[in-house]
Amino acid sequence: MAPHQNWIDRSTPLPGSPGVRHLDVTLDTWHRAALDLAAGSGRLLSLWADRQPSPSVHAAFLCDAAVLVLSLSLPDAETTYPSLTDIYPAVARMQRAAADLSGIRARDEDTRPWLRHAAWPADYLPLATSPGEYPALPQRTADHYPFVRVAGDGVHEIPVGPVHAGIIEPGHFRFSVVGEKVLKLEAHLGYVHKGIEQRFTQMKLLDGHRLAARVSGDSAVAFSWAYCQALEGLARAVVPDRALWLRALALESERIANHLGDLGALGNDAGFAFGLAQFSRMKELWLRAQQMALGRRYLLDYVVPGGVLCDSPADALTSLLDCARSTARTAAEIRSIYEEHAGVRDRFVGAGTVAPGLARRLGLIGLAGRASGQDFDLRVDLPCAPYTQIAVNKAQHSEGDVAARVAVRFDELAESIRLVERIVTQLPAGAHAVPIADVPGSGTGIGLVEGWRGPVMIALVAGTNGDILRCHPHDPSWQNWPVLEHAIIGNIVPDFPLINKSFNLSYSGHDL
Repeated sequence: MAPHQNWIDRSTPLPGSPGVRHLDVTLDTWHRAALDLAAGSGRLLSLWADRQPSPSVHAAFLCDAAVLVLSLSLPDAETTYPSLTDIYPAVARMQRAAADLSGIRARDEDTRPWLRHAAWPADYLPLATSPGEYPALPQRTADHYPFVRVAGDGVHEIPVGPVHAGIIEPGHFRFSVVGEKVLKLEAHLGYVHKGIEQRFTQMKLLDGHRLAARVSGDSAVAFSWAYCQALEGLARAVVPDRALWLRALALESERIANHLGDLGALGNDAGFAFGLAQFSRMKELWLRAQQMALGRRYLLDYVVPGGVLCDSPADALTSLLDCARSTARTAAEIRSIYEEHAGVRDRFVGAGTVAPGLARRLGLIGLAGRASGQDFDLRVDLPCAPYTQIAVNKAQHSEGDVAARVAVRFDELAESIRLVERIVTQLPAGAHAVPIADVPGSGTGIGLVEGWRGPVMIALVAGTNGDILRCHPHDPSWQNWPVLEHAIIGNIVPDFPLINKSFNLSYSGHDL
């Protein structure tokens, strides 16, 4: 796709970041550029705004086997820009979150706050004000949030949350129901605002990977690898092959652990406790083997700038491989049970369907997208090392229901176990890390990794003296939460936990 003639190409190759291009646009060409990208099947990846050194807004797209970042510097005294929601519906909440944090607003009909929840005064901007200037609030009264109302005979509303049973994070779900069928679902998230985007600006570049790993703890490897990828690109650092292969081992291990947990939970939500018991047992065994091989049960600080935290002993890797093979055999047996059990099939098949056309229009990505005919996978379509040397088989289904999302999980579990075997048996010799030299105090590094949910992105801007000027993390849940609202339409409210779990989107990764 050729850039529009008014765009300014300021591309710089970033080692460690796959195919990144940066293009400046103007207020007049911002919307037109997005239209051109959509016409060329460009996928929206993320949108964020900056206040330093001057007001600007950025949008990242996946297109032409590369990442394209559009940057719009706003003129003096201008804090609004054309909305992209008519082109990419998933961008709506990204624009609202950017407005809450920076005060830079899209010209859109929906101006409701997304992240603020009266956690700070309406005139306080976390990304425009020094952290030491945070104002004290005399009282904390939640804002009224005007949910979209559905009118008609027999329509009633069911509010669920924001506080839920168990330990999941808060989120408010407003169901509009007639009889037993859901007519509309609207979600409101961001109730535990962690201040991650502001916190990054208080950290050093070489420490930011630890916070990145905690954006969404179940995707710690994906986020910390994406952060390190961006940092290493800015530093022009060459990471040893062994370190890259160990990162891939950790990423696939993280994918295996999450799929094992979800497959058990999905069986339980269908009233099949046997599945929960078996997959919980397998996940525990996997986490123990992972701790022996990679040094910890959960890999929050395993990926570090320049490589990985520690090398893996040969005997521990052999034990991990044995566990992987045992897991593959047992998972295949349970898959046949899931597929033949009439009660489970009755709950899975046809529930929460997202047709391929709707998935494409709404921008559904990751494993949920691959269950609805959207077969994009960064490990194949835009691979970074060592995936350039490892052939990954994509999982793809087109039915778009709970059963399809379960099938994708089974497929990806088996494929990740195959990749673990390939990595362990062909792991290169050499160092597991190298020191990172000084990072230039300018430029933007982009990190992009296919996490277990889908593409995880980090946009990192280096400041002076080794500081972080700006860091924007993006979880694929931003694209997929709005699709869940469509998936529940026509289903009954009691099926929502099952449909919700089949997506298993991140609350934490959506609350920056």
